[in-house]
Formats: sequence, structure tokens, C-alpha cells
Amino acid sequence: MAKPLFKGLEGIFIPVKDPVESMIWYEEILGFKRIYHEEDAAVMKIDEQAQTVVCLVKAHEHLAMSFPDNSFGVGKYYNFIPSGPIEDIYRSLKALNVRTGALGGDGETRFFTFYDPDGNPLGVCQ
Repeated sequence: MAKPLFKGLEGIFIPVKDPVESMIWYEEILGFKRIYHEEDAAVMKIDEQAQTVVCLVKAHEHLAMSFPDNSFGVGKYYNFIPSGPIEDIYRSLKALNVRTGALGGDGETRFFTFYDPDGNPLGVCQ
């Protein structure tokens, strides 16, 4: 078996209409930490210890992310790992009026989809 070429993921990029407005939402609703921002992008961390950055990139003709139709049932690009019980995260987002899909799965695997203000589908999986 070959040695892995990579040890992690440096960043994920999400298209948004307004990076500053989106950055505020990601801070206030999701608790992400701002690294820096400019007119065309905002760079954030999920938390202080996270290696991976989330970059909110201004899309000139914004289209919400759309995952291709598939037989696996996945409809989003990114699944975040919850910091606590997934049911608590789900209730918190609902209480903040974040558009969410149904909480699905059973046993040890639970998941749901939620949407940022630009309609980008994001997920939580535990």
C-alpha cells in the first residue's frame, strides 16, 4: 500500500453573494471564528483548533451549491461533525430559524441538512 500523499484538508470554499454578510451569519449562527475578510472573500475557522479553513467566496453570478443526482442519497458537499449531541445542534439551528431538513438516520449514524442564507446546503453527521 502506498503512503498517503495528504494529511488533511486545508480549506473548503463556499460560494456566497456577500462575504461580509455571510461571515457574520457563520459567526453568529454557527460560531465560526473570523481569520480575515476582504471584499471578495472571508476566511474562517470552525474553531480555534481546526486545521481546515472555510472560505466564503463572492460569486459574481451566485448559484447555490448543488450536488449531482446520485444513488447514494447525498445532496450536499460538506458534512460538519457536531460538537455535542446532534439532536441539540438540530434544535439550536431550528430555534435560530435556520432552514433545516429532517433529522435522519438511526442508531449511531444521524444526520441532517441545513442551509446558509445563500441557499447552500450544508450538513451535520454524527
